[in-house]
Amino acid sequence: MIKEDIGTREDVYLLVSTFYAKIRKDPFLGPFFNRVIKDWDEHIDKLTTFWETSLFTTRRLENKYYGNPLAVHIDVDRDNDQSITSEHFGKWLNLWFETINELYEGEYAMKAQQKARKMSTFMFINIFQARQN
Repeated sequence: MIKEDIGTREDVYLLVSTFYAKIRKDPFLGPFFNRVIKDWDEHIDKLTTFWETSLFTTRRLENKYYGNPLAVHIDVDRDNDQSITSEHFGKWLNLWFETINELYEGEYAMKAQQKARKMSTFMFINIFQARQN
């Protein structure tokens, strides 16, 4: 099967929605996400905008993401008794890579993997630093 690269908002939406369908069912990650996210449609839309903004940095986009995902994740960790571990980040990253590889290949698919790897490392370090405060 020939796979296309991620090229449009619709492609990003397919990636994000497919990925979070897996997350919601995952016995290790699902409880965190399902407890925190009340409106999945809104969350998928927000994350589609986040990833579209992250991947297509040189394009004029109808929607751009301006939120603070680090602050949100620090709050989620606090709300879950600081129980997020490196294993959670590893599982998240593995599911993200798996989903990308199932759906796409090319420059933007690789970029989505690289950005996720950097982002997960950044989040992991900063969540644990926030626990010291």
